[in-house]
Amino acid sequence: MSLSGPVRAAAVALCIALLALSGCASHRHRQLQQSSPEILYKKAKKSLDSYDFSAAIKTYEQLTARFPFTDQARQARLDLIYVYYRSGERESATDAADTFIRENPTHPRVDYAWYIKGLVDFERTPNALEKLFRVDLTQRPPSTARKSFAAFRTVVEQYPKSEYAHDALQRMIYLRNRLADYEVHVARYYLKRGAYVAAIQRAKGCIEQYDGAPAIHDAMAIMVEGYDRLNLQPLAERAKAVYHANYSGEVHDARAEIKKHWWQLW
Repeated sequence: MSLSGPVRAAAVALCIALLALSGCASHRHRQLQQSSPEILYKKAKKSLDSYDFSAAIKTYEQLTARFPFTDQARQARLDLIYVYYRSGERESATDAADTFIRENPTHPRVDYAWYIKGLVDFERTPNALEKLFRVDLTQRPPSTARKSFAAFRTVVEQYPKSEYAHDALQRMIYLRNRLADYEVHVARYYLKRGAYVAAIQRAKGCIEQYDGAPAIHDAMAIMVEGYDRLNLQPLAERAKAVYHANYSGEVHDARAEIKKHWWQLW
């Protein structure tokens, strides 16, 4: 069946348009394939600086896949840790940090990988509603605080001259206090329910692990009361002596709630 003149012309125009689009796409694809590591890195960095994290991740991943042994690829792997973190892909950020640390243990910026690894697991700050209703977050299990603390400690101890060491130390102090508060909360819970041995053990562990935390005051008071409740007077007197050597005044009620919230420590 033959086509009329106008229909034939429209079909030819459509074919030409499709070929042009195909040619443009093929040209862009070839151009991208022919991009050097330097060009790809600049493109990814430009996306990062523009907060276009999705585009940055895509280009960084292409760079590391196509040119894995270049200097640009090594830097891209470091940048990817940050981009994953900023874009909320926390598991990918942790995996990227672990991979970079494992493959580049002597890299001059491996401290940065440890630092971001700590940030990924760092306990979140309370949001506006939690502050408004004065939610006591010390009662929530600090599920990732210990991992974050370990990562920051690596920065502080192994890379003391790192530009991130001071901030890592401040976060360690905060996490130490956060963890100690939670241990005291659990110890007080046991004490209120008559589980005195468990309360003493939890308080003792808090004192041993988080020396210097404000919650140590309450942990020592819990030990004194726990020994008193168990009628273990020699141990109770010894605990009181340690308490009085470190704090003035009488041993306060160990079952009282801590009034200061953890977010006020900053």
